[in-house]
This record gives sequence, C-alpha cells and structure tokens, in this order.
Amino acid sequence: MRIYKDIFTGDEMFSDTYKMKLVDEVVYEVYGKLVQRKEGEVLLDGANPSLEEADEGTEQNVQSGVDIVLNHRLCETYAFGDKKSYTAYLKEYMKKLVEKLQETSPDQVDVFKTNMNKVMKDILGRFKELQFFTGESMEIDGMVGLMEYREINGDSVPVMMFFKHGLEEEKF
Repeated sequence: MRIYKDIFTGDEMFSDTYKMKLVDEVVYEVYGKLVQRKEGEVLLDGANPSLEEADEGTEQNVQSGVDIVLNHRLCETYAFGDKKSYTAYLKEYMKKLVEKLQETSPDQVDVFKTNMNKVMKDILGRFKELQFFTGESMEIDGMVGLMEYREINGDSVPVMMFFKHGLEEEKF
C-alpha cells in the first residue's frame, strides 16, 4: 500500500486503496464513496472488518461522510470565500511547488507549468462546485485538496483532486 503525503506539512492525504487517475501529469483524481460507520472505525477498500467484535448494545456515534476524508482525517476548510482568494492561494502554492521541483526535478518544471496552467483554468471554472480540504494539521500553507461530486453511471460520486507534485509516496 502507498500513502500519499503533503510534502510541506507531512499530512496524509490519501492512499492507493482507492480508484484513482492521473490527469495531465499534475492532478490525481481519487474516487471515493459516501459511507456511514461507527466513530473511530477505519475501513479501507479491500479490508475485512473483524468478526470478533460483538455489539454489546451500547450506543455508538455514527459518522457519515466521504471515505477518503474520514480515513485520512482531512478537514474541510472554508478559507476560500471566493474565486479571488483561492486564486491567490493557488498562485502562492504553485510558486512553492516550482521552487521544490527546481531542486528535485528541474527537467519537469516546464511540463509542470504548462499542464498546471491548463488544469488551474479548468478548476477555477468549476470553483462554485468545489469543497476544500486540508490535512489533519489544518495547515493552509500546505496542500488543499479539492472535492466535487460527479455523475458516474447514474450515481453521484465524490471525486477528490490532489496536486501530484505536492505529494510524496510512502510505501507500507
């Protein structure tokens, strides 16, 4: 299993247990599900819940939400009230990513800039449909993941988006 972490904050953003797709070599689209589960229970796709735990008749708090958000302790942020504030954040964040890329992979900087401009334009065009999520530390200077709902095969599916170059893979 691979865990994808924010390179600036170290926050866990998602894992490869979800269906995912790389778009234009710059954005991972990660497909989640709406779930309900007992508080504290973490179930990754492909995991088998323990059959040993019997219900003792005690009341349990139930969490509802998107599995990616719940499993990786992402926090919804309302820091971007309008497109202008998100654009300002995005420009600053992309500048930090380019600096990091110049240190680690200078040969990828031009491709990154070209593809990112296309992706940013597309994302900003859908600004009103997006929700924004930080990692567990709630550090707004790190990556802010995006989520929107898309109609796929007649179902409304939560799709989260994360910038590839702002992530590091950790193998488990």
